[in-house]
Amino acid sequence: MGVNAFPRPGARRFTGRLRQALAAATVGVVGVVTALTVSQPASAAASTLAEGAAQHGRYFGVAIAANRLNDSVYANIANREFNSVTAENEMKIDATEPQPGQFNFYQADQIFNWARQRGKQVRGHTLAWHSQQPQWMQNLSGQALRQAMINHIQGVMAHYRGQIPIWDVVNEAFEDGNSGRRRDSNLQRTGDDWIEVAFRTARQADPSAKLCYNDYNIENWNAAKTQAVYNMVRDFKARGVPIDCVGFQSHFNSGNPYPSNFRTTLQQFAALGVDVEITELDIEGAPPQTYANVIRDCLAVPRCTGITVWGVRDSDSWRSYQNPLLFDGNGNKKQAYYAVLDALNENVPGTPPTSPSPSQPPVSPPPGGGGSGQIRGVGSGRCLDVPNGNTADGTRVQLWDCHSGSNQQWTYTSSGEIRIFGNKCLDAGGSGNGAIIQIYSCWGGNNQKWRLNSDGTIVGVQSGLCLDAVGGGTGNGTQLQLYSCWGGNNQKWTWTW
Repeated sequence: MGVNAFPRPGARRFTGRLRQALAAATVGVVGVVTALTVSQPASAAASTLAEGAAQHGRYFGVAIAANRLNDSVYANIANREFNSVTAENEMKIDATEPQPGQFNFYQADQIFNWARQRGKQVRGHTLAWHSQQPQWMQNLSGQALRQAMINHIQGVMAHYRGQIPIWDVVNEAFEDGNSGRRRDSNLQRTGDDWIEVAFRTARQADPSAKLCYNDYNIENWNAAKTQAVYNMVRDFKARGVPIDCVGFQSHFNSGNPYPSNFRTTLQQFAALGVDVEITELDIEGAPPQTYANVIRDCLAVPRCTGITVWGVRDSDSWRSYQNPLLFDGNGNKKQAYYAVLDALNENVPGTPPTSPSPSQPPVSPPPGGGGSGQIRGVGSGRCLDVPNGNTADGTRVQLWDCHSGSNQQWTYTSSGEIRIFGNKCLDAGGSGNGAIIQIYSCWGGNNQKWRLNSDGTIVGVQSGLCLDAVGGGTGNGTQLQLYSCWGGNNQKWTWTW
């Protein structure tokens, strides 16, 4: 552990212990340039963190623990404020494979099901890590350990294939300090290519998932550790190693303060062709201005797709004695919460056009709605399809070979609904990246209203996100989701009338 490194949120979150604490608590975090006073809630366009982030095509997530979901205050905050969920410990190696080849997803599925039932995306965390390995894995080395890592990635991703859109594939592989070296872990000792192997294995296990490298103390662009991770990502992209994103944990404290060049770091990584995400945010003392700065940094970088705070309330935090979160131990919103909401309500992108260009008639239905026809994916050539003509609420929509059946005949109404079977609406089961697309009885909600744009995109009114074929898939059975608009052909559609 480097001089400026804060203890990593690993097993300590699971056991409730911290291996070490700071000698003294500090009032705030170094790096705050100006003071911010927030005396009352902002008069905001969005009233929750998830809504605020969705205005910018981002998600706002939280790390939760299965054993706290029976706490009504905890669960209500998590449900109300966030549209993405990360399991604190329940998807880590020791939890999911306690014995070699014997997987246990009981607690992981508790979190997964809780989130999906409420229309939230789930971030998978984490598949390959030197910490929180079960004892049997700790006893392995060399090729046996390498194969155990491969088997674990395959087993976990097979269980959630097509259902978890983002995975932290490798976690914390670089050592702290100024060396820029890989961490001397048992996984590293299996060979320098172990990270590459992990990513290639993950891509094969679930081609639709976004694959991330996740680490802490890599927010400062000038840090040796940051540069080492950057060089690895650049090398991977140059050689075609499947890496899609980098996660910045952002555990800021007096020893590792928020750096003024964090935005530069995000921009530099994004320029390599990967998404960037803030994955485990907490800030010692929860200074409002610092929290707001972090949010603005993400919003300023188009490929910064979301933010996750590591815990719901201060009392739930792995470093609760530092009060680092947006809600106090009683579940009350803190000043930092209002600063974050204010930042999310700044510079909200303008409303996309409500009607497409007349120069592209295949893109849109007849003016004013009416008429029925197929919605065909530009990238796939396949049509939006309700499997087997199932009319039950919650039936997932898919891509399928186009035909004349009623389960592919969609009607765009004057109110912005996309209907099928007369009384069922194309429905977003959430407002963040990865939210499922299903049919549901029409009720007039904004999650059932869509804007049709001249570039062929179909954008959810509630979320501001695009109708997206998962993973860029083109085959029969590919499911649909909401995802940040980026211009790909898996987000473009034509209408046939």
